[in-house]
Amino acid sequence: MDAKVDIRLKPREEDRILAGHPWIYDNEIARADGPAASGAEARVFAARGRFLGSGTLSPGSKIRVRLHSRSDEDWDGAFTRRLLETALAFRRRVRDLSSESARIVFGEADGLPGLVADRFVGTPLGPDGEPAGEPGSWIVLQVLAAGAEARKAGIVEALRGALGPDGILERSEAPVRRLEGLSPSVGVLAGSVPDRIDIRENGLSFVVDLAGGQKTGWFLDQRENRAAAAAYAPGRTVLDAFCNAGGFGLCAARAGAASVLSVDSSEAAVAQVRENARRNGLENKVEVRAANAFDLLRDLEKEGRRFGLVVLDPPAFAKNRAALEGAARGYKEINLRALRLLEPGGVLATCSCSWWFDRERFRAMLEDAAADSGRRLRYLEDRGQAPDHPVVSGYPESWYLKCVIAEIVNR
Repeated sequence: MDAKVDIRLKPREEDRILAGHPWIYDNEIARADGPAASGAEARVFAARGRFLGSGTLSPGSKIRVRLHSRSDEDWDGAFTRRLLETALAFRRRVRDLSSESARIVFGEADGLPGLVADRFVGTPLGPDGEPAGEPGSWIVLQVLAAGAEARKAGIVEALRGALGPDGILERSEAPVRRLEGLSPSVGVLAGSVPDRIDIRENGLSFVVDLAGGQKTGWFLDQRENRAAAAAYAPGRTVLDAFCNAGGFGLCAARAGAASVLSVDSSEAAVAQVRENARRNGLENKVEVRAANAFDLLRDLEKEGRRFGLVVLDPPAFAKNRAALEGAARGYKEINLRALRLLEPGGVLATCSCSWWFDRERFRAMLEDAAADSGRRLRYLEDRGQAPDHPVVSGYPESWYLKCVIAEIVNR
């Protein structure tokens, strides 16, 4: 690495950092002394000289520095290995890593900024969906910031040493890389990685498309929420909107739902739901449609359809502050229509994965949707992401997933 850069903040800009936030924005910086190489080590000081922490530089990003330590220490190989062991020790408390897939690194929440690593445990599948090799484990990486990019080789070495995976695949395609001055990067970094594997979650078999699925191939953050929603499914008709690969709907079917309608706009996702339903012997309970969920919710209401449980798990409608107003309209519309589709005493399980659309906004939106639908809600559960996606104080962006389960009050 090049020589360190000393960053001096403007007056009164250190409070958020002292509270635990790991990001230094460009407009908070008074001056930078030293070379401005992408990924360079940086030391951050308050205006009056108080040392605040060590980070890595992203010269082209509004997030100019991402802190990895509150001490004066470099992000080198030893640091990576130590933080990875700490992250794994926590995962071993919340997951059985011998048999369960898990997020093993969650970026800044684990002190490794801009790095996401999901470890999948399963069996390779051939084109016919049949096993095509011995069970194993594979890691899918997303490298999302300049500091992690500059240390990628050491990160891969540390992951191999700590976990011994059969292969490591990089899926660094997220748009945020452009903001870091980085181009997309996809490919096998170590060993070999099958395109598709079979994993177990909540007692079900799911196909994970490591090579072509969204993000790292599977949304591990909803595991407990899928089980929680399924607890309300026995005997009910279920609508799973924005179903992706069918995690919510198939859990509901297995729990004893009378029937499940799973809807997604992606033909690939719909095909995967059908395959997953067959793999679990649930194809007679699960109907799958490729459709725009906004349109289908309106159509189902016009048809007079009613459901005992509706699940809404849309993609992030708000990916930045500028998108908040449009996101609010979108979330309200789908929740309003879902409430109208529920039978008396029916249950809504509704989610948002957008940090920008925070918990206060989400609850206010639900209140508005309930009022406009003429329904009253009894809130049953207020949930977040799976425990292997840890939430840490001072960094509200780590608490991004909302999942509210509520029922229609019959009065």
